[in-house]
Amino acid sequence: MQDMLQAWQQAGATLTLPGSGLQVYYRDIGDAGAAPADTALLMHGFPESSFSYHKVVDGLGARFKRVVLLDLIGYGFSDKPSADRFGYSLMEQADVALAVWLHLGLRGGHLIAHDMGDSVSTELVARAVAGMLPAGFDAGFQSVTFTNGSMVLGLAKLRVTQRLLLTRFGPSMTRLVNKKTFVQQVRSAHGTDALSDEDIDLMWAANCLQDGHRKSYLTIRYLFDRRRFEAARWLPALAATQIPIHLCWGDADAVARVEMAHHLKQQVCTSAALTLMPGVGHFCQISDPDSWLQAVLGYYD
Repeated sequence: MQDMLQAWQQAGATLTLPGSGLQVYYRDIGDAGAAPADTALLMHGFPESSFSYHKVVDGLGARFKRVVLLDLIGYGFSDKPSADRFGYSLMEQADVALAVWLHLGLRGGHLIAHDMGDSVSTELVARAVAGMLPAGFDAGFQSVTFTNGSMVLGLAKLRVTQRLLLTRFGPSMTRLVNKKTFVQQVRSAHGTDALSDEDIDLMWAANCLQDGHRKSYLTIRYLFDRRRFEAARWLPALAATQIPIHLCWGDADAVARVEMAHHLKQQVCTSAALTLMPGVGHFCQISDPDSWLQAVLGYYD
């Protein structure tokens, strides 16, 4: 178990963020000279990390010459600072992603996101619509694929633990989190029994890096941003953007239910492509990597 995580870590590198000095882990796979049209930019979810894509990176290489992943602050092998050093907002996480991409000399690419990564990506789309992406990122997003994330918070069915983490009891809750409660919450959120024991063991091990499981009351703060900016900023940006949008959804998700994908397609980004993965749950790229690859890559055929 630890060998797999260690191998993943050793295959990547870290970037020290200017100003804060925080360390961000990333992986840059393939041809560093690939064009934006041949580059995939992956964004992970909560409570995950870039390692959640370990089953699909090779498959993505069949379509993309370059695949770039990172661990957002508070996740995986990246630093997990206290709230006085990092606010854990979606805006800050978008800054982190852009810092890594610019460090790697990326001018753009196809953005593929999951769960909380969808929310970071909506902020990036909003910046693109407003013409506020960095000058060095001049090719921008060739497309954005959203997979199973609570992009319309009113339609999400948050788990009890998620709701409690957002209250003043959040810090106390994290002291009670153990592997048993983690397994219960992950299986409940997923919506099917397709996640293996090994899958969840690896998720738990990655979540515990640098005591990350004790920081979930901070990393989940992104939901406060969704409440504040969803209707005013992010959904209007999705409606206005000219970036090709792909909604790619496992229809058995118990949290970010399939109704959310239909709502986005019918009411928000009506020109988006919609692909459903029948019988696939929330952690789709982990539980059903073949279905995920077929659905995601099918968009580019």
